Amino acid sequence: MWLLTNVMDHSLDDGYAQAAARRAEGGKGLPSTLRAKLGLAAALLLAAVVVTLGAAQAQISAPTLAKERQQLIHRIEAETAAADSLQKNVDTLRDSVGTQQRDALRKHGGDKAELVSLLAGATPVQGPGVKVVVDDAKQAKTSGGGPRESSGFSDTGRVRDRDMQRIVNGLWQSGAEAIAINGQRLTALSAIRAAGDAILVDNRPLVPPYTVLAIGDGQRLSTTFQDSVDGQYLHVLQQNYGIRASISAEGEVRLPAAPSLTVRTAKPEKGTS
Repeated sequence: MWLLTNVMDHSLDDGYAQAAARRAEGGKGLPSTLRAKLGLAAALLLAAVVVTLGAAQAQISAPTLAKERQQLIHRIEAETAAADSLQKNVDTLRDSVGTQQRDALRKHGGDKAELVSLLAGATPVQGPGVKVVVDDAKQAKTSGGGPRESSGFSDTGRVRDRDMQRIVNGLWQSGAEAIAINGQRLTALSAIRAAGDAILVDNRPLVPPYTVLAIGDGQRLSTTFQDSVDGQYLHVLQQNYGIRASISAEGEVRLPAAPSLTVRTAKPEKGTS
């Protein structure tokens, strides 16, 4: 009972009460001696000087920084314009070389010039065929094992170059007469490679979704491809990795000519007839 009574009578600790009394006697916590007041004033003055000097320095350096930034912007814009101009020149020269190569192919192809031009991808073509659209998975997904376990990459649900290689090879084997990916015509010398996660066709980067157009008997080509090993591979990618893909027979598809061709002629070895 004594302990409870003491707690009720002295709810505030004696130490807190003494501290409150000292603060009440000394004002609102401000220094009471002249030395302390001078120290506080000096500290405030020093802080004001530092802030003022900082603001002045920022104001002085602002025009210089703005000038340097504007110069950097101008330099970037100039270099970008120069790169665009060079790219246009490259495209123009590539088209010119491709035209001359196609003309040479038609000129020296003999009676089978049209067939040779078609097989070499030198001429645009149109006709019935199939359209295969392949896209990355909606969400990143990591799966252990599967058909791509030896690819050297951790699977992120993205379409790989080897996936496109198998799709294209499967279409060729299923009877496709001509193939293009995202408007890029494929030839016997075309290469599908990777640069990081990007897919390159003849050193030109492609952007998903990847649309593969193939000329051939549409319905039969579609059925044959889906029943092939590579068609089943694409189905596995859909089921296990979330890769999105669709295949449809088309009444008419149009494929452009290959942008550039390498014209080669066979020469007999010396000493042979």
